[in-house]
Amino acid sequence: MGEQRKKLSTIKNNPKSTLPSKVPSEVSLMNQWISMGGEVIRKILLKGGPIVALLFLIIYLAFATPYFFTLSNFLNITRQSSINAILAIGQTIVIIGAGIDLSVGAVLALSASMSAVAVSYWGLNLAVGILLGLGTGALTGFITGVVITKGRIPDFVATLAMMTTARGLALILTQGLPVPSHFTALKLVGYLPAGLIWLGSGNVLGVPVPALVIVVITILGWMIMTRTTLGRAIYAVGGNREAARISGISFVRTKIMAYTIMGLLAGVAGIVLTGRLNSANALMAEGAELQSIAAVVIGGTNLFGGEGGVVGSVIGAFIMGTLGNGLNLLNVSAFWQRVILGLIIIGVVIFDQWRRRRFAL
Repeated sequence: MGEQRKKLSTIKNNPKSTLPSKVPSEVSLMNQWISMGGEVIRKILLKGGPIVALLFLIIYLAFATPYFFTLSNFLNITRQSSINAILAIGQTIVIIGAGIDLSVGAVLALSASMSAVAVSYWGLNLAVGILLGLGTGALTGFITGVVITKGRIPDFVATLAMMTTARGLALILTQGLPVPSHFTALKLVGYLPAGLIWLGSGNVLGVPVPALVIVVITILGWMIMTRTTLGRAIYAVGGNREAARISGISFVRTKIMAYTIMGLLAGVAGIVLTGRLNSANALMAEGAELQSIAAVVIGGTNLFGGEGGVVGSVIGAFIMGTLGNGLNLLNVSAFWQRVILGLIIIGVVIFDQWRRRRFAL
């Protein structure tokens, strides 16, 4: 009797003593699911934001207009986005290395003009003309890198100067005329070769050639940035230049290589655009530098360097292309399209800074 009273007294004074010491499995499982869900959201916000935004945009436009969700329209978006996507890959490499290139549109025009003049006026072989265009782009990028590193000039100023210089050289090369110009050219030898036009307007098994070019360049860009010493050096220089120097990474060589790749890709974009337009001129691709930077920002690359990836920038270019295409189908004025794109870029940058502060740790 005394022992029973003692037990009752213990239960009254400490009712929790009768509960199991272990947390029920259901509660533990729920906590695990909540933790996993939070981690998934964190990864999506850090890595998958651009693809989620593109999917939401496609879904919205598919319901907003019946002309959007068709195969022909998607192929059209691919062709429209190809030039910006190619430039965005090179711009990503430069920006990750804590740089910026304002000359890509002018270098594109110079490279395209060189190829077009070579095959149309000089009568050179198509392969030689393409190599001349690519070499012109790579050379201008190399010179820009040397000016920045050896002359210790800010990237912004050096690339702004190259933008003006490249446009001027393109005007001199083409004499201010389209190439070829069937009515006003001073010396017309022939038309653009069919092979060059095919690079911008052709198809392979129903897939636009520019889309295949994007796939190849994206894979190569991803491999360079994630699987090579150069890619790791670019990330290191962009993340912390002094730490990279102490680690034995050459800032000069890394910077020059980044801008040379950018120039080479501007040459590729110029050749593709020439094929698409069936013509080249010194003033083509005006504003392409800002379009490529916008694609990089929308794709999630840090404008201050050291963080980002080429795949996100390609998705950013397709977001811009899809948005422009959808607004056209919705009969939105071209003037308002510029306003909308500007507001979207501002919103993306604000969101990007917020998510880095909130979820990066």
